[in-house]
Amino acid sequence: MIKPIIKDQQLLGKKAIPTTKADLPLANDLIDTLNAHQAECVGMAANMIGVNKNAIIARIGPFNVVMFNPQIIAKSHPYQTTEGCLSLSGTRPTKRYKQITVKFHNQSWQMQTLELMDFAAEIVQHEIDHCNGIII
Repeated sequence: MIKPIIKDQQLLGKKAIPTTKADLPLANDLIDTLNAHQAECVGMAANMIGVNKNAIIARIGPFNVVMFNPQIIAKSHPYQTTEGCLSLSGTRPTKRYKQITVKFHNQSWQMQTLELMDFAAEIVQHEIDHCNGIII
């Protein structure tokens, strides 16, 4: 179901609680809401749709990848960039890493590890920050 986008920075600033297998249906709301905003958005955290759970979705190439309890386990090549966010107006400077390795549960609740670079890595870092209550 398409959910409204939360813009309240107090809600967005709260650290998300871990997901469990019972939260798997959340993937459908993330997919539907990201697809509804595909013209202006490439990723989303669950707290952006009003669910304070550690789950994100990122459009990586042509695929929407849902990650439950994502953790960056390696990162390299820091750089400064400017990002926008569907929950905020304008853009803001932030530090990102060109290459990351992220570990997460997929939509079948299997543990996965992905190595991401460039824009895909930036998207995932932005959304994981949301889960940690960090707003750019």
